[in-house]
Amino acid sequence: MIGAAVFFIAPPPYRARATVNVDFHLEQAWPQNTDREQFYYLERETRKLEEIALSDSVLNTVASKTGGVTVQELREQKLQFSQPGDGGWHFFADDGNAQRAALLASSWAVAFASEVQAQVVDPSSGLEQYITASPTQVDNLSAHRATGLSTYLLVGAIVFPALCVVGILFFDFKQ
Repeated sequence: MIGAAVFFIAPPPYRARATVNVDFHLEQAWPQNTDREQFYYLERETRKLEEIALSDSVLNTVASKTGGVTVQELREQKLQFSQPGDGGWHFFADDGNAQRAALLASSWAVAFASEVQAQVVDPSSGLEQYITASPTQVDNLSAHRATGLSTYLLVGAIVFPALCVVGILFFDFKQ
């Protein structure tokens, strides 16, 4: 009951997820080299893409499209992405409003893909020309609570008996 009460009094934020398909085209970038060089290439390019995802230009674009959210809030509280690699990169956004969470996630994914494609075309950017990033899930996103009611119920079921034990052990109820 305590967990359910906390969930309804102070609910967790909504979380929305957008997806961008990132393809390094390894077979074109390193057609005849060793596995070691290919893994180094993948790690290096992945780190570059992670920096682009959290860059000022991408986050300024997201902040301008969503309105009322600063870049600092985006970096510290609202945005996070899954462990990236070759394939789907998941962009998560948390907000108290479900529509805003979906808008944040969608805007971030689209801004990231646009920035990657712009830098791939520019040879001075440092990104390999073989990388492609295309948004695959950015429209009609659904937002769900970041933490479910069941987690709150489980924690409440553990915390309440623990508090009862502490109360029995450390307080003298005879007085």
